[in-house]
Amino acid sequence: MSVEKSPVTFDASILRLPSKGMPVRIEADETQRRQLADAHHLVEVRSFRADLMVENWKRDGVKVTGQVRASIVQSCIASLEPIDAEVDEEIHALFVPEGSKLIRPDSFEGGEMILDAEGEDGPEPFSGETIDVGQLAEEFFALGIDPYPRKVEAAPVTAPDNDAAERGPLYEQLKALKRDG
Repeated sequence: MSVEKSPVTFDASILRLPSKGMPVRIEADETQRRQLADAHHLVEVRSFRADLMVENWKRDGVKVTGQVRASIVQSCIASLEPIDAEVDEEIHALFVPEGSKLIRPDSFEGGEMILDAEGEDGPEPFSGETIDVGQLAEEFFALGIDPYPRKVEAAPVTAPDNDAAERGPLYEQLKALKRDG
């Protein structure tokens, strides 16, 4: 299976991270912004910037923290008119080498794994000498996009008020079942 690279890909070398961490800034150029807009079904990405810190974590792990901010234009789900929106997402991710004991959760109860849905995500495995922090920033960018953008003035979406004949035979069958029940 081939995974398409992020338009803002940035492979951070994790072999010799400074003790204070390695700052990374990613600012998308016009081509990258157009690719991000296409990939996320947006009208436009006016700006995209990620400010990250890549640091050592525990023995062999890597911690990536920071912020991704973007100015985007979406289509209203009701009117299809353009809507300006902002993305501002905090990034926090942990990575450990494949096979690390840190991947396995600590909480086991009677042979069952206990996960906290509201808790932090566990570490992600990686292989090699780099981590694509650009891809990570794009993932958090995607989380910040409103999946149902709606202009405040847009008319509410309502179901058509059809008479029973236009609703079809299934409607009549369901209506008959309701009367019988």
